[in-house]
Amino acid sequence: MRTKAFEPDEIADAAMKIFWQRGYAATSIQHLVEGTGLSRSSLYNTFENKQGLYQQALHRYLAMTTANVALVSSPGAPKDLIRQLLMRIVEDELDDPQRRGCLVANATLELAGQDDAVAELVAYNFQRLQKALEKLIQRGQQSGELAAGKSPRALARFFVNTMQGLRVLSKGSPSQQRRQCLLDVVHVALDTL
Repeated sequence: MRTKAFEPDEIADAAMKIFWQRGYAATSIQHLVEGTGLSRSSLYNTFENKQGLYQQALHRYLAMTTANVALVSSPGAPKDLIRQLLMRIVEDELDDPQRRGCLVANATLELAGQDDAVAELVAYNFQRLQKALEKLIQRGQQSGELAAGKSPRALARFFVNTMQGLRVLSKGSPSQQRRQCLLDVVHVALDTL
């Protein structure tokens, strides 16, 4: 049996960049052939179809987002860790001249309402971060660092929503106002703690 001359994860990474830049609908098989260097038959043999490759690309992106979960799961002042997380999002957005946003947010807006597999991947990503934030907020409330009068789960959901909102707002804000728009959201969000 002949072995594949390519690594499927590397192909999924290359495809991820293409989908991230163009979106699912605007990405053709030809874009994927050109961007990955594989033939159509190799793409189909390995991933079955465009949708299968997109799902693998989302899996690869989810692996990249584990750093956010690790950040809020680390020791430190809860409010400071949440500030660091939000500022990481702001800096990611400001450092991206292509304004790609978040691949999960893009997938949510473009496909999650139509594709159950994508919806599951998106939900997993959001729930994973929400659970880590909820634990962090509980820890902060128990130690007295954060006010105890608000639901940790509701606050965690609020911050996941805020993060995704920052991504969307960044894509749609005029260049000269982007930084201030995003910082305004961060400051107001932190005041909820």
